[in-house]
Amino acid sequence: MKYEWRKKDKELYLPKTTPTLITVPAISYLVIHGEGNPNSGAFQDAVSTLYSLSYGIKMAPRKGLLIDGYFDYTVFPLEGVWDLNEHGRKMFDDGVPIGRLYDHFVFDVMIRQPAFVSEELLQTIVDLKRKSDDNPWFEQAKLVTIDEGQCCQIMHVGPYADEPSSFAKIDDYLDSLDMKRSSHVHREIYTTDPTRTEPARLKTVLRVQVEGK
Repeated sequence: MKYEWRKKDKELYLPKTTPTLITVPAISYLVIHGEGNPNSGAFQDAVSTLYSLSYGIKMAPRKGLLIDGYFDYTVFPLEGVWDLNEHGRKMFDDGVPIGRLYDHFVFDVMIRQPAFVSEELLQTIVDLKRKSDDNPWFEQAKLVTIDEGQCCQIMHVGPYADEPSSFAKIDDYLDSLDMKRSSHVHREIYTTDPTRTEPARLKTVLRVQVEGK
């Protein structure tokens, strides 16, 4: 049967609109690292590359590739791990609103991959893509395993600009448990398509790693 993340991984991708704790297992991702404004063309090129490779892997058997352990699945949602560069962190600590720091963002955009995806398979897909596309971002995509461990997450419903209100809920919840975020770094999982969904109906999982105070 086709693996559907919306059905099989609800705890990871469809949390409540109130904060909850979760232990996230080690997961394999296709990742592209970058820095700068997420509204830039470069960021969109990185995202497009991730989707191109991810769908290339999913459709590989139709191209005649035999993949050990392959099973049909729905491509996983886009995710991003967000931080600020050194200058951006200083400005944030000095009280500059996050909305004015987009040019100082540091990010890893990624799409989860099934366990059967290997470095060799990724390179095979890249080689196939290069026959018809000279996209320079292909070489930037890396297969990485990430173990987040103990986290707190919430489903944010609404525009991305309103995310601080949901992060405030996370901070209040952690404070009630005598816990805290382990860093300012956070993960966003985009479960709705911003090109097809009105801002008020966007659904984004916000997740932070946590520790005791």
